[in-house]
Amino acid sequence: MAHLLGAEALHLEVPTKVVFDSVTIGVAAGDRIGIVGRNGDGKSSLLMMLAGRRDPDGGRVTMRGGTTIGVLDQADVFVTDETVGNAVVGDAAEHEWASDPRARDVIEGLIADLPWDARVDALSGGQRRRVALARLLVGDWDILALDEPTNHLDVEAISWLAEHLKRRWAASQGALLVVTHDRWFLDEVCNATWEVHDRIVEPFEGGYAAYILQRVERDRQAATIEQKRQNLARKELAWLRRGAPARTSKPKFRIDAANELIADVPAVRDSVSLQSMAVQRLGKEVVNLLDAGVAYGDRSVLEDVEWLLAPGERTGILGVNGAGKSTLLGLIAGTVEPTSGRVKRGKTVKVATLTQRLDELEEHLHEPVRVVIGRLRTSFSVGSGSKAQELTPSQLLERMGFSSAQLSTPVKDLSGGQKRRLQLLLILLDQPNVLILDEPTNDLDTDMLAAMEDLLDSWPGTLIVVSHDRYFLERVTDQQYAILDRHLRHLPGGVDEYLRLRAAQDHGTSAPTAAGNGASTTAQAVATPALSGAELRSAQKELSSIERKMEKLQSDIARSRDGLADLDQTDFQLLNAEMSKITALEDEVVALEERWMELSELVE
Repeated sequence: MAHLLGAEALHLEVPTKVVFDSVTIGVAAGDRIGIVGRNGDGKSSLLMMLAGRRDPDGGRVTMRGGTTIGVLDQADVFVTDETVGNAVVGDAAEHEWASDPRARDVIEGLIADLPWDARVDALSGGQRRRVALARLLVGDWDILALDEPTNHLDVEAISWLAEHLKRRWAASQGALLVVTHDRWFLDEVCNATWEVHDRIVEPFEGGYAAYILQRVERDRQAATIEQKRQNLARKELAWLRRGAPARTSKPKFRIDAANELIADVPAVRDSVSLQSMAVQRLGKEVVNLLDAGVAYGDRSVLEDVEWLLAPGERTGILGVNGAGKSTLLGLIAGTVEPTSGRVKRGKTVKVATLTQRLDELEEHLHEPVRVVIGRLRTSFSVGSGSKAQELTPSQLLERMGFSSAQLSTPVKDLSGGQKRRLQLLLILLDQPNVLILDEPTNDLDTDMLAAMEDLLDSWPGTLIVVSHDRYFLERVTDQQYAILDRHLRHLPGGVDEYLRLRAAQDHGTSAPTAAGNGASTTAQAVATPALSGAELRSAQKELSSIERKMEKLQSDIARSRDGLADLDQTDFQLLNAEMSKITALEDEVVALEERWMELSELVE
């Protein structure tokens, strides 16, 4: 692959530490690189040095002559009083940008719902982010450097962005560098991962799932690597490998190696024990929304919501901005009263909400972290049954990524991610039995997200999550619902079904759900059409056939990938041909998996 960009012996210092020390790295055509690491370790600094936006203290960055690079910063900066149209296409006449297929695709995909002459200054954070992305993506760049591109975007916009980046260049052309904590996005878009840590940049092959596997193997072989980090990574790998069938076809690593690594790793959650503990703490009745609706004046936000929350239920809520997600959470928390129907709560219910704000920390800003936590409780129980552990406040803080030195730091001096983690701990220490998380992943890096997920795995209460982070949503919840046309709708097919429904909604058509029926408008499970005896036997037969085909294809893919090592690594034409064959096999697996899911719903 042609070399596009390189860094040699990069050195960077800030007043309190050395960020990079003699880092040498390169970017070639065809690279789609995700940059991960702890907050503060230098991910954005590395991206900006490679993009020419920041000068290193030592070493140099070189770029092949004529190479163009487009950069998306974390901050979306626009000219005062600039309109949406001018921000995206400048002074170009409509016939000029409208004749460009890429410009039309970007505008339709990101900002079709925004008035062309609206002032950017008056837009919300998410709308401004979409305008900034559109402004960048309509351009023709050899390299794109994106710093947290999914910030403030909803699930649909993130899905569109992933698809756009996958088809923007041919496989052996262009290059992408992206800093993001969105692990689904990393896995969907990237073919390589750079981990920034301890003043170095360590490259890994493949997206996020492949990176996790390789990191587990690295940690297992290196005795000096902390055991806690290894266990978290192995636990996350176990979830990745045991999750939805569609996920297992995408990671670029050998399936048998992954299974060997996680052979002794238990399921991420002991659902039976957690359910039992939840019932004991909550009783049988939690919060029941009975034909509930909310209207503000003449504007109806929610209608006919029928939802009986169960003890230990772990549910994700999806919906576009303004669909009514916050109103729904308010009904559960008791901060919003229904204007029709009613809400019934169990006698022992204690609801707590992790909001997007940091209100819980306001009164503690000048106090050290240790004092804030120690004042609430002397110990915290993690886990269930014989595996339960009693942790001191300091041990709990360390489990959530606080160093010993940071325990004496005043709350006001913590980073955004540290404040977010402390906010969650304060809420959990208050011992609620119904927990609502509203966009909890803001400001957290991938390691801290894994730590939060690990903590929530052992929490036995009822959990309701609203998040645009698809990976986190699927990881910590067992089912998803969506607010569509003011009604709450169950999603047997998860986020993928939600995206299909939204696409059909935008095009004015009806879309089948994973259960084959698009008529349900409540949180009740969608009814599956009844099959005759002959139809059921036929479906079961086809299901068995698909499973056999999938198993054979997975074996063929693994064998083909192993065979790549025996090929001449300098014969790029041959390697590309083999990779094309493997990709075709993987696409066939994905198609079979979709049919498998449809049939599974029918024969249940």
